[in-house]
Amino acid sequence: MPCSDSSSGINLRLDLNERLVKFDFAKITCSSEIGGDRRLSRFCSGKALEEVLGFDFRMLVSALGINDDEEAQFILYMELDALKAAVCAYLGIEYEGVDSERCKISSVEHGDEFIDIALVILPPKQLPKILPCSLNERQASS
Repeated sequence: MPCSDSSSGINLRLDLNERLVKFDFAKITCSSEIGGDRRLSRFCSGKALEEVLGFDFRMLVSALGINDDEEAQFILYMELDALKAAVCAYLGIEYEGVDSERCKISSVEHGDEFIDIALVILPPKQLPKILPCSLNERQASS
């Protein structure tokens, strides 16, 4: 499970019409990286940023075929949350249910064909109590 002191990173690539080409998401926690399997990135490819903000988690779970995979759903939730925060930060807007203040733009590069945006996603202000992985393993073996 993610620790409350770890940040995430997300890189967005947009075309010159500001439609999502792809994104890469990674979260570092307990010395291991959690990253998506690219299904959400492929699903979002070609979509307008405003359209991405309207995506519903449950709809995506079904559309991506991960109804029976809790780990994939957890990663999807983290990716979608980070993606929406990044889009809001880039557009400079507020959107219901999105904490865009957690997202800090570290660079924007305009090229001849693409716009590349790198962002850092800070942890949520409040997380549910999560036991460190080491404690969970010790309790399971007791």
